[in-house]
Amino acid sequence: MNTELFIARKVFSQKENKSGISSKIVSIAVASISLGLAVMIISVAILVGFKREIRDKVVGFGSHFQIVNFDSNASFETQPISIDSVMIKQFLNAGHVNHIQAFGTKPGLIKTDDAIHGVIVKGVDTNFNWEFFSQNLTKGNIPSYKPDGKSNEVIISEKISKLLKLNIGDPLFCYFYNQGENAPRSRKFSISGIYRTSLDEFDEMFVIADLRHIQDLNNWNNNEVTGYELTIDNFEYLTPTFEKLREITINNANENSTLRVYSIITRYPMLFDWLSVLDLNVWVLLFLMVAVAGINMISGLLVIIIERTRMIGTLKALGFPNISIRKVFLYLSGFLSAKGLLWGNVIGIGLCIFQHFTGIIKLNPDTYYIDTVPIVINIGYIILLNVGSLLCIVAMIILPSLFITRISPVEAIVVE
Repeated sequence: MNTELFIARKVFSQKENKSGISSKIVSIAVASISLGLAVMIISVAILVGFKREIRDKVVGFGSHFQIVNFDSNASFETQPISIDSVMIKQFLNAGHVNHIQAFGTKPGLIKTDDAIHGVIVKGVDTNFNWEFFSQNLTKGNIPSYKPDGKSNEVIISEKISKLLKLNIGDPLFCYFYNQGENAPRSRKFSISGIYRTSLDEFDEMFVIADLRHIQDLNNWNNNEVTGYELTIDNFEYLTPTFEKLREITINNANENSTLRVYSIITRYPMLFDWLSVLDLNVWVLLFLMVAVAGINMISGLLVIIIERTRMIGTLKALGFPNISIRKVFLYLSGFLSAKGLLWGNVIGIGLCIFQHFTGIIKLNPDTYYIDTVPIVINIGYIILLNVGSLLCIVAMIILPSLFITRISPVEAIVVE
């Protein structure tokens, strides 16, 4: 039988029903632990949710990887590559790649009666995954591109539609310039859908159209495209998959076609660097919350030690060593901390679930790129927060528990 644990349980159960100043101080310490853990759970859930929302929106425009001609620069006026079914099969077998699609891009100008706006027309084919744009579609329908014949249907962003005062069914006149040609080429499209992602940098730029228009505008044949877009089943495998894809492109390189692999991080490094900075903010918050909870727990422990001076003296008189008495109060602190963590989980997870299903807390999409506060509840992170908080708090109170060694048994027993 663990005597120290038994005594700690008895003291803990007595404190539950005891009134007085010490009980209030201990209650404040427990409440601070509960509040601290709740704030940490909510903060981590919001951070993970926010990063995932922004990341998924960026991936929706450019997939996890783009494979293009090595001679293409950072602009959207690219050199074509030929579709290679053998290489596509190798990409799909690279591991974690779950979809591959061809695409083409062409810079252009949209002209209306009273405005001109520069855009990037992104051409896609029948194999394009429309899931992202379907989720962000606000008006109209997704275009239907069939293998036979070009379609004039396009989707534009809500931002472009407001800037140029365009709506569903309106004609869209675009003009394109090719090097060496004296006059621009024009195309008349029809707007079938309007999307909104709140990422202004992308919403102001992209128009999604039939890939065959891009091929015609660039004087490419039906087998030539800007490149491939590949998506993977888990963002955590981005780096190892990148290395495999690069190895495939190097092994298949020849004098006529050399390919380059871009990950979504290398294409938009500033955006992902900004998301990484958010991690530092959360780490600072976690440190502050644990520190506040630990300091309050130290105060509560010292009050309990002072209140239990006679008990400490009696235990010493009975032959209990200092280390055993310290264990009693460390166990007691662990019980109180666990109680605080329990309520912290109830409050934190409860509020996260409420926000996740109701979306009651709104955000300004012009500032935060999303409409509501995003929540992602990760059980692994919650377990780490609980275990880490408990260990940190208990570690912080080890030193104050040395105060027990300075209590004299004779003086302690006679204390009224």
